[in-house]
Amino acid sequence: MLHNKLDIANLNTPIQKLDQLSDALGKNIYIKRDDYTGSEISGNKVRKLEYTMQYVLDHGYDTIITTGAITSNHARATAALCAKCNVSYLVLRGEMAEYEGNLFLDAMLGAHIHIIEPTSSREDAMDKLYKTFEGQGKTPFLIPVGASDWIGTHGYVNAYNEIIKQQDELKVHFDSINVAVGSGGTYAGLWYGQMINCETTQIIGYAVDQSAHTFKNKVIEIIKQLDETIQSYETITINDAYIGLGYGKATDEELQFYIDIAQKEGIILDPTYTGKAFRGLVHEIKSGAYDNQDNILFIHTGGLQGYTQETRLRLQTMLHKIDLSLLK
Repeated sequence: MLHNKLDIANLNTPIQKLDQLSDALGKNIYIKRDDYTGSEISGNKVRKLEYTMQYVLDHGYDTIITTGAITSNHARATAALCAKCNVSYLVLRGEMAEYEGNLFLDAMLGAHIHIIEPTSSREDAMDKLYKTFEGQGKTPFLIPVGASDWIGTHGYVNAYNEIIKQQDELKVHFDSINVAVGSGGTYAGLWYGQMINCETTQIIGYAVDQSAHTFKNKVIEIIKQLDETIQSYETITINDAYIGLGYGKATDEELQFYIDIAQKEGIILDPTYTGKAFRGLVHEIKSGAYDNQDNILFIHTGGLQGYTQETRLRLQTMLHKIDLSLLK
């Protein structure tokens, strides 16, 4: 296990009870606000990057290469930490859309942005850049999507330990911890944290794009890199029934759900990660899947910049109209 990390994130993040939703569902629903880790570094990604960037600095790397979608929260967080640490970095993306959201912030933070086609291999593009910088005498370091590897996952082992302390403060024991799964590192850290602490809390993930089988294999791969002594992975639980239209896409029904939560609890869920996962959690509670649980925790992993112009325009037709009469 790694022990050194940058102290960049605003930790500990608070746990809040969702009173209205708890009353409606007959459960004690709590939310951990990992969207509070830092406005410029975007949600859960900074927990993992605290370890990754410390590892980079400790081992003398001078160029960071990472990848993600055009709206990647991870790329935004990497750009912010690289700017703070005065380390060169490159960010790879998918298809170019409007110059807004995380893409704009990446550029604002000084990232060198390379756009590749949606069908192109991100790994091949990263490898090409890696060899280019090696040829220039640099020492590049590749960070995978979401910083989801054995290094980054330390961030959520640490988060699990944080939750244990908060349980004591709140005088509650969570029957389950629920989280969106987009690259596997957050889930892997929570699962490993639960395992080494011998806790009974169930770790439940909600896939946002790929199948449960794919993500389970990814989680196992990360954990094996972290600890080769683990014998059983049977308790890994990932639900892939709420992917919907796919990564970063939302139906009108899903958008209405996000509106309802915002207006009921004052919490904004994003349409790529937390929205899909939280909607899945609520549906599963209603279906009876959580009947044996009383205290349920959901981790809000951030991602507000996922609301693209196209999605906002759709939402505009679903929201109350703005009354300008008082200005006249």
